[in-house]
Amino acid sequence: MVTNLVPKTVLPSPYPGMGTILFPDGVAFRVWAPFASQVFVAGTFNQWSTTAHPFAYEGSGYWSIKVPGAKIGDEYQFVICNGAQPLLWRKNPYASEVVNSSGNAIIHDPNFDWADDSFVMPAWNEFVIYEMHVGTFNDSSASGPGTFDDIVPRLPYLADLGINAIEIMPVSEYAMNYSWGYNPAQPFAIESALGGPQGLYQFVKAAHAEGIAVIIDVVYNHFGPGDLDLWRFDGWSSEDHQGGIYFYDNARAHTDWGDTRPDYGRPEVRQYIRDNALFWLNKYRVDGLRFDSVINVRSTNGRDLPDGWSLLQWINDEIRATQPWKITVAEDLQNNEWLTKKTGAGGAGFGSQWDAGFVHPIRQAIITLNDSDRNMLAVRDALYHRYNGDAIQRVIYTESHDEVANGHERVPEEIWRGNAGSWFSRKRSTLGAALVFTSPGIPMIFQGQEFLEDKYFQDTVPLDWTKLKSYSGIHALYRDLIRLRRNWFNQTRGLRGQYLNVHHVNNIDKVIAFHRWDMGGAGDDVIVVANFANRSYDSYALGFPREGVWRVRLNSDWQGYSADYDNHFSYDTIATSGVKDGMAFQANVGLGRYSVVILSQDN
Repeated sequence: MVTNLVPKTVLPSPYPGMGTILFPDGVAFRVWAPFASQVFVAGTFNQWSTTAHPFAYEGSGYWSIKVPGAKIGDEYQFVICNGAQPLLWRKNPYASEVVNSSGNAIIHDPNFDWADDSFVMPAWNEFVIYEMHVGTFNDSSASGPGTFDDIVPRLPYLADLGINAIEIMPVSEYAMNYSWGYNPAQPFAIESALGGPQGLYQFVKAAHAEGIAVIIDVVYNHFGPGDLDLWRFDGWSSEDHQGGIYFYDNARAHTDWGDTRPDYGRPEVRQYIRDNALFWLNKYRVDGLRFDSVINVRSTNGRDLPDGWSLLQWINDEIRATQPWKITVAEDLQNNEWLTKKTGAGGAGFGSQWDAGFVHPIRQAIITLNDSDRNMLAVRDALYHRYNGDAIQRVIYTESHDEVANGHERVPEEIWRGNAGSWFSRKRSTLGAALVFTSPGIPMIFQGQEFLEDKYFQDTVPLDWTKLKSYSGIHALYRDLIRLRRNWFNQTRGLRGQYLNVHHVNNIDKVIAFHRWDMGGAGDDVIVVANFANRSYDSYALGFPREGVWRVRLNSDWQGYSADYDNHFSYDTIATSGVKDGMAFQANVGLGRYSVVILSQDN
């Protein structure tokens, strides 16, 4: 470390905490810069003087200062000296607000009126998640990306659709105004082009008022690489540690997005990432976190990173200890059950994870051209797939931001390129959606999926909301499926349950049927029948778990969903004694082409 040259008469701040700490007559700052010889703060409060306000060295690489007269709204930067190097101008790593990714930090107003925010988190088994990109969800402006404020008028629409959780792609400050968000330059600051801190506050409160939880994506597998002040933050670097104090040495620093993997073994960096995770939950009252590319936190170049694993455990343990109702979700896509095992058993402690074991076989089954090539055994295995015997430990979907970009298209477009609005695209894409909402797990859809958005995801291309009118029937089908999944009518409680029996697999005719239940009984037991072929049935025999009348709760072939559907008659049926498909009762159902029928009994 560089020997610090600060006069002993400079006193450290008595106020605890990192970053910016407000006190009645001013602002205190604290920063970790172990290789600095001196640190100053320059801002509008001292006419940007590089010498007026020197920090006191506290030891162990920490520096602090009290600045009477500094106030909310003032812009500032830290000025770091490292030997003979030119002065380094750096934004506060903990800054909650910045002008932009290459501009100044702003002394942030931490106050927000949370009055009347009485939101109660849904149980995890009741979640229906809507993944959203803030900049494109409802962007009606030609001057920049959409903002948090643009989303708020659409929240009643989402509540009516039936979703009760929004997952927003990352909103930490990133380079330029357009981005997916997975390039955080300033991890604690809210992207200014999206509306900054006040925009996120208002969005969360408005979502809560509609009964909608907010889950936010966080990125800890790498930072930047653009506009990244953490890079060589205090001027130190070496041949092995080219990025300086926040990053691993070269071999471990490498990721597909730059050589900026944080050093999970360094206590100060671990604390920084842990503080960031809790920051979203505490400051903005978000209800969960989705961790991006966890495989790149727990491993590098095919080798385990124990420090990354223990960091994930620490963060999840802290959240479970203080806010156990809030969910953490891993995006790892390696079908690793240890991610969602409890930390006491050696797991990472996540509440759930995105399930590659569902999305890939189901997506393949619905986009495959020829019926004869569809694999109902693979569909069966996807329905059964789970982690540690717990269905809620997986998030299931056919579309996500990754699945509809990076060389992939939206499902309707994958089914028939250039003709996403075709009968086949509508029928088979919604067949996949029906399995999302009727299979065990936490269902998720990607923005616009509910009205057949067919353009692959780009951060500069807004959703085409005219499709909501063009495909209003598809929207109605999604709404009906979601409401059944959430048991709005107290007729399909089993769709929220853990239990599944795929009792009928016809790989010749491409029909599959399964039984879902929670406690069992009328209003709980649900039978789902899915036809993956271009053939209809007036009377298809199946096993049923209980005798008596079974009523059709949804027929996806109904012409109310599209005028060109067959409206194939799918009737209430009566199950009578007779062993079928391993069940004690049997009944016949009507089944349209590429359709799903959902049945249950009255309470």
